[in-house]
Amino acid sequence: ALADYAGKPVGVMVRSAAEMAAVLDANPFPDKAPNHTVVVFLDAAPPAGWRDGLVAPGGEEVRAGARELYIHYAKGIARSKLKLPAAASGTARNINTVTRLAAMARE
Repeated sequence: ALADYAGKPVGVMVRSAAEMAAVLDANPFPDKAPNHTVVVFLDAAPPAGWRDGLVAPGGEEVRAGARELYIHYAKGIARSKLKLPAAASGTARNINTVTRLAAMARE
């Protein structure tokens, strides 16, 4: 149905309520601003060389999770020049949004 609507195949990643809660629990930046902290959801575990090609000129911090990459943008996302090839096939949401999605899934 999604492919029919979009006119092409659309990748979808699904997480259960428990998995969404685990994503929040695993946040390596719990004391950082949630609007400056992003979860990149991947369809599999980050590859062994996920740091390959990483360029973080603005002091961005990146940590790997189970099927996620966590990024803290110290100076905000808007002007970041972060390059993280391992995140290219994922979809990113900030912690505020992930928290709302986890609550929705729990309900």
